[in-house]
Amino acid sequence: MQRTQIPTYERIAIDLANRIYDGHFKIGEKIHGRSTLASEYKVSPETIRRAIKILEDVEIVHSAQGSGIVISSKENAFKYINRFSTIESVKDLEKQINALITERSKLDEQLSDTLRKLMDYSGKLRHTNPLAPIEIEILPGCNHIGKTISEVKFWQNTGGTVVGMKRKGEIVISPGPYALIWEGDVLLIIGDEKIYDRVVHFLQE
Repeated sequence: MQRTQIPTYERIAIDLANRIYDGHFKIGEKIHGRSTLASEYKVSPETIRRAIKILEDVEIVHSAQGSGIVISSKENAFKYINRFSTIESVKDLEKQINALITERSKLDEQLSDTLRKLMDYSGKLRHTNPLAPIEIEILPGCNHIGKTISEVKFWQNTGGTVVGMKRKGEIVISPGPYALIWEGDVLLIIGDEKIYDRVVHFLQE
């Protein structure tokens, strides 16, 4: 069920009652003039007049001739606020929000950590199946650029077999021992669970 929105003047009355109960305004103290309150709440003087009228009706303030609006009862302010209060106060809700923000930060951190672990595991586990090719790019400065797979004795040095090669968006399947190795090539290699580390080490020599 949709809640009926509280009119502006009534919300101002509630706010003023809160300020009286919190001690912002003292018993016997005179509230600011209507024009000042209108400026503070950014509403018309008429809206302030209606808000003050509510507070007068429930005997939180009273108007004295020549003295303006005077605070008369903190107890009545509490009773009036209570009519609009839920079980939880605004401060309780603020605490809940802060707790949820903290909890969300922890969840975000846990999620990031779990994703990092997943990526790490994926990077490692993808190389444990000898029939699943690993992909290794030939980076600038590699000493084997311009040589054939046979020349560098790829299998003898790494134990891996080059089953494919990606070059400029195209894939060459089973390139053979005489395929040249160029910068930017991506070699598709099969081997045992340690093949990735051996190939990386070999290409970085």
